[in-house]
Amino acid sequence: MKMELAEIAQAVQAQNDISQWQDQEVTSVAFDSRNLKPGALFVPLQGAHDGHQYVAKAFENGAVASLWAADHDYIADGQPRLVVDDPLTALQALGKYYLNKINPKVVAITGSNGKTTTKDMVAAILSTQMNVTKTHANFNNEIGVPVTLLNMDASTEAVVVEMGMDHFNQLDLLSRLVTPDIAVITMIGEAHIEFFGTRDKIADAKMEITHGLQEDGFLVFDGDEPLLQERVKNLQQATRTFGRQLDNDLYATSVKPASDHVEFKVNEWPDENFVIPMVGEYNVNNALAAMEVGKLMHVTPDHMREALKKFDLTANRTEWVTGANGERILSDVYNSNPTAVKEVIKTLAEVPVKGKRILVLGDMLELGEASAELHASLASGINHDQFKEVYLIGTEIEALQKQLIEQGYPTGDIHYFPKDQQAAMAEALKTDLTADDVVLLKASHGIHLEQTLAALKANN
Repeated sequence: MKMELAEIAQAVQAQNDISQWQDQEVTSVAFDSRNLKPGALFVPLQGAHDGHQYVAKAFENGAVASLWAADHDYIADGQPRLVVDDPLTALQALGKYYLNKINPKVVAITGSNGKTTTKDMVAAILSTQMNVTKTHANFNNEIGVPVTLLNMDASTEAVVVEMGMDHFNQLDLLSRLVTPDIAVITMIGEAHIEFFGTRDKIADAKMEITHGLQEDGFLVFDGDEPLLQERVKNLQQATRTFGRQLDNDLYATSVKPASDHVEFKVNEWPDENFVIPMVGEYNVNNALAAMEVGKLMHVTPDHMREALKKFDLTANRTEWVTGANGERILSDVYNSNPTAVKEVIKTLAEVPVKGKRILVLGDMLELGEASAELHASLASGINHDQFKEVYLIGTEIEALQKQLIEQGYPTGDIHYFPKDQQAAMAEALKTDLTADDVVLLKASHGIHLEQTLAALKANN
C-alpha cells in the first residue's frame, strides 16, 4: 500500500485535525510494535495488553503515524495520531477502502480443514495468469484479513483471502468486509465444535461466507457434504461443486498416492495428469476446489497442472522434513481436528518404510464436551502392525491412551507426556528414532509441537 495520511484519515473518519501531517506517506500497517517496517501506520489493539502502551515504541521503530482510541488520553508529542472510536474497526474500514480502491477479484476461502492448503493452491493457479496477493501465514481473522488487504500491491489483480472462525457472525463480518467474487467452503468437520455444539451449526456458521458474496458471484463447495447441499438450496448466487462423487461439477476419476506426492485425473480434462507435491488423498479435494476457482477465473488446465506441481505450501502443513537422525518427519503441527488426524494417519499408514512408523499426537483443542470421545475415536485408525510406537502429549489426549490400551495396543509402546514435558518427549524421540523411521507430528497449535520438530531437526 501507499497512501498519504490525509487519505487514510478520511477512510477511517479520524476525529482530530491532522492537517500538519496530511502529506505524510504511509507504506504499510502493523499491530506489533516490534515487527514493523519504516513508514508503517501502527494500530494499537486491545488484547491481553493495551496496544496504546506500545505506540511510543512503534514510533521509535519507524512508524510514521498511529491510530488512537478516542477514549484514551495522551500528551501531544508531535507524532501523528489519528483519533478514532475503535482502532480495530478503523483498521477494517481502511482495509475495505483500500480493497475498493485497488478493485481486484476476491476469492474467500473457509472450511474446517484444508483452507490454508486450498488458499495456497488457488493463489498458485491464479498467479500463472495474473498478479496475486494471498493471506500470509494464518492472518485469517478480524485483524489478519484487513492486514492482508492492506498488504496488496497496487498492481494486484486477484486477492485470495483465508477466513477462519470460532463463533457465529465472524464470517459474516469478514465476508461483508471483502465482498468476494468467489467464496469457497472446503469441508465441514468438528473443528471448534466446543463453541457450536453440532456439525449442523458449524455448517450454518460456514455459510456466513456467502453473506457478502457479490450478486453475480459463485459459491464453490464440497458437493459430497449433505449439510452444505441442504443449505445452498435458497442461495441466490450460482454454485459449483467438487468432490469424489460423480454428481459433482468437478470430481477425481482416478487417484494414485505416493510417498511424497499424489497423482490424479479429473472428469473435466480426462487427458490431463495432475500432481500435487504433498501426501494424502484428502488433499485432492483441496486441489479440486482450487481448480474449480481457476476454471471460473478462466485459467487453462495446462497452467493449473504446472501450478499445482510446484505450488508453495504454508509452513507446517503436512510437509516432509528430515530429522537429525535421518528420519523422515511428516510435520503437520499448526492445527488439528479429528477429521484431519484420521486422514493423515491413514496417509502415513500407506507410506513405505524400512524401519518403524511412529505417531506423535497432541491435544486437539476446542472440542468441548465431546473432547474425550473424539480423542478416543482416533484409536480406530491406529494398530500396532502399522504404527510400532505412539507418543502422546497433552491433557485431552489421555482419552486416546486409555482407548488404545483397551483395544489391545501394547502399553510399553505408548509413551505419554504431560504438556509441560515436551522437551523430555523430544529427547526420548531422538533416542528412539533411526534413519529408517517415519514419524508424524500432529496437534493443535496450542500444544506447540513445532518445538518438538525443532528439537528433532537439531544436531546435539
